[in-house]
Amino acid sequence: MATINKRPSGKWQATVRRAGRSTSKTFTKRADAVMWARDAEMRAERGELCKPKTTTATLSDALHQLADKKPSERWRLHALARTKLATLRIDVLTAAEVAAWRDRRVQEAKPSTVVRELSLMQTAIDHQLDDSDANPVRHVRRPRISDRRERRLTGDEWQRLLDAAVQCKNALMLPLIVLARETACRRGELLSMQWCDVDLQQRVVLLSMTKNGHARFVPLSPMAVQVLTTLPRADDRVLPITENAVRLAWQRLRARAGVEDIRLHDLRAQAATDKLLEGWSVAEVQVLTGHRDAGVLLERYARLRASDIVAKLHAVE
Repeated sequence: MATINKRPSGKWQATVRRAGRSTSKTFTKRADAVMWARDAEMRAERGELCKPKTTTATLSDALHQLADKKPSERWRLHALARTKLATLRIDVLTAAEVAAWRDRRVQEAKPSTVVRELSLMQTAIDHQLDDSDANPVRHVRRPRISDRRERRLTGDEWQRLLDAAVQCKNALMLPLIVLARETACRRGELLSMQWCDVDLQQRVVLLSMTKNGHARFVPLSPMAVQVLTTLPRADDRVLPITENAVRLAWQRLRARAGVEDIRLHDLRAQAATDKLLEGWSVAEVQVLTGHRDAGVLLERYARLRASDIVAKLHAVE
């Protein structure tokens, strides 16, 4: 018998059980889950319902394998693979052990960091199992995230950042921060961007490696096209620089600009806010940022203020 359930993530999980066996799969769209469930039920009628795949791999093994598929998260995955929890085999790992790790970890890291790490663990284990319900991380409650930021750049601060980037020893920092604000791309997406995926004639770039695992086309503004046109093509990557080099250079850059409370990720939120203030619809901004959930976009990235609305209300006076 098939059941279709909506997960806390907003995705749809289809599960088919028959004669003590079960198989399940998660989909973004409910229609896809229903279609898969019907096919699985037919296979079950024919006695072809497979037993869930088991594994003797450790969590560390799974994390290292996922690192090969997610270059932008490689350093974080390798760090997780070195934890004591990661030494346990997946087939004996329990939700209680993961929850205990979560409680310890939340004492030393922000809730958003812990949520991100749990999501990576869940993905790594999912790749090892057929039955996602058997993944213990799925049954562990995530810490509540309450670190919403309202920080926005002023025109003067942006100019100071640009001036500081010009003085930076790494010549790629200036195009990186400009592209970050123009495209709303994440740092990892910018650093994994390949020249073969850049189409300056159509003014789009294909991002095949994204945080949510879904490839997307990003529209390029005139400024983004100008920046890309001036960059050398001596490497397959548009911005051949390591994440660690960016992190260190950004710390020096923002200190030189006198805006040490600005994070590089704030430029992504700034881009979303800029477009909303310019009159873009939420759906249009979603195409730019790649958010599949408009609620997340509005809650965490649309940093609008009451003064912005007042300005619009009195614009006709």
